[in-house]
Amino acid sequence: MNAGRTAAPGATRVCPHCRATILESAAVCPACRHHLRFEDAAARTAARRTTPLQVEGTLCGPSGERAWEYTVVVAIRDERGEEIARHVVGVGALAEGESRTFSLGVEAVEVAAPARVRRRR
Repeated sequence: MNAGRTAAPGATRVCPHCRATILESAAVCPACRHHLRFEDAAARTAARRTTPLQVEGTLCGPSGERAWEYTVVVAIRDERGEEIARHVVGVGALAEGESRTFSLGVEAVEVAAPARVRRRR
């Protein structure tokens, strides 16, 4: 674990625990929640974290004998409407009386950005 790592905004790396692609600046993997490096309390509070988008909804199974199959897809588009990323997050089925709650949150951290931010394509 490294202390004091500085990364370019948008730079990515792979989590050594779950192999998810994450931001290089992350001290904790958002996918598996394993700690990736030591970060003291002062550094954590200095970073301004916000959740500019938070959506939650519940899908209830159909009435009757038929089931529903579902696919959860997350797509990210840029300012021109072009798709940057698209991932199937999960799939499943619902029978009568069953329900699933889905939550989507976009977390943002304020960073000192250089004149040009690296974009992932």
